[in-house]
Amino acid sequence: MTAREMRHELLFQERMVRCFADRQQNLWSMFADSAQRDPDAPALFWDRDGSLSYSELQAKALQVAGALLDAGIAPGDRLATWMANRPEYPIFFLACWRVGATLVPLDTRLSEAEGRFILEHSGARFLLGESELAEKYPSPGALADLRHVVMAEDLENWSKGNHGDLPDVPGDEEDLAAIIYTSGTTGQPKGVMLAHVNLLHSIRHFELAWGLPRGSKTLIAIPGCNVTGLVTEFLTFFSLGGSVVMIPPFRAATFIEEAARHRIDHAFMVPAQYKLCLMNEAFEKHDLSSWKLGSFGGAPMPLAFIRELQARLPSLKLSNGYGATETGSPAALLSPELTEKHPDAIGKPVPCADVVVIGEDGKEVPCGEAGELWIAGPMVARGYWRNPETTKEAFIGRYWKSGDIVSIDEHDIIRLHDRKKDVVNRGGYKIYSSEVEAVLVQHPDVAEAAVVGKPNDVLGETAHAFICLKPGAPVPQDPGTLALDELADYKRPESWTIGHDPLPRNSNGKILKKELRDLLLGQG
Repeated sequence: MTAREMRHELLFQERMVRCFADRQQNLWSMFADSAQRDPDAPALFWDRDGSLSYSELQAKALQVAGALLDAGIAPGDRLATWMANRPEYPIFFLACWRVGATLVPLDTRLSEAEGRFILEHSGARFLLGESELAEKYPSPGALADLRHVVMAEDLENWSKGNHGDLPDVPGDEEDLAAIIYTSGTTGQPKGVMLAHVNLLHSIRHFELAWGLPRGSKTLIAIPGCNVTGLVTEFLTFFSLGGSVVMIPPFRAATFIEEAARHRIDHAFMVPAQYKLCLMNEAFEKHDLSSWKLGSFGGAPMPLAFIRELQARLPSLKLSNGYGATETGSPAALLSPELTEKHPDAIGKPVPCADVVVIGEDGKEVPCGEAGELWIAGPMVARGYWRNPETTKEAFIGRYWKSGDIVSIDEHDIIRLHDRKKDVVNRGGYKIYSSEVEAVLVQHPDVAEAAVVGKPNDVLGETAHAFICLKPGAPVPQDPGTLALDELADYKRPESWTIGHDPLPRNSNGKILKKELRDLLLGQG
């Protein structure tokens, strides 16, 4: 990037960060530009024959926007969604931004109590749900701020009518576009405040790293309610004037069939989803040669997975990335060329990012040494909604403290060693669980693995491995046969839980290590 294309700016009255000089002012304008540029281009596909062009999607969003204004929705109001990927979701979030409101997307897997907490904590005035989940929803008036609960199946009828001319799009780029609640590994989930300027920079970072042409087509295989689904899939491809193919909750066979039928260019998946596709017999039956780019993140991609994908689908290039809800998605990305050269890396800092690696003494560590990753840039969230204490702990000056242990080499290549809380401290020796897991999944009988610390009276902690075997694979009598000779003796798990049950994951595909730790403690 040249100096003319980027400049330092003061955002949120307190952060001087490097920004793209030429950018849209809000997400609605970004989408409207694509709709004006090619109104007849396909924007959405779903089911076997459902589709909307850009002009059709825009018209439906404007209709809903008018109905929201008639219902008393004002700029800054929080509007929640609690449903699976379906066409009403992008219609609604576009309408939300057209009236200057803030999107609060909820995961379908949340319990009634978890969803109620988010609705109440965010102060949501409107909830768009779906009939399948209706029993979880509070009724209008049951919460202090909630005034409207509408089912997606009824959205078109609810928004019908002549709502008159809409006012200009209110607000500016620092207004909140979304409050996305983290999965909450400890305590209640935190609402990450993401402004339009945050997400617009994330979109540009994806476009620059991937180099996909306008009109490209992606298949969304992850929930659109999380930051990756919303930004990586919907918003980036709307910016490109491309198409988003929506499928029901991920099943490998369905993904493969629809990817082939729609001749997709791109899909984002977590490593476990790629592995499930490789294990499915449909992988050999369908033509996936149009699939040019497979992006991934959320967990390290084992080298064995990468090599198998290269061998069985040579047309597919892989692009790794690292980010978080607090960074509006990507903070580091690798081009396909660098992903192939550095399969153990998670990315290089995106153009607008300022990243540093900080040691336990609060000082930047030397090049190549491990420490906690701190990230600054225009894509970093303002903080946590109605949670000043946690915001103060996690956001220091311009930087967000990621909690991830990484190292950065002389070429700015970032390698993830572990989550700070997932490092096992065995008598003073640090064991990075991701390193042990990467060795375990190389064994031909292992489908997935997770390593956590097990309390020990003498050493403090020892490594415990949870192993999910592939279907039909025998449980080994000696777990030490699982390729552990590649590890130093102190890194090898000293206790095991081995079986054929899948490991617990959240909707982002990340293994829930807190659940595994709780299970381990319950076992005594």
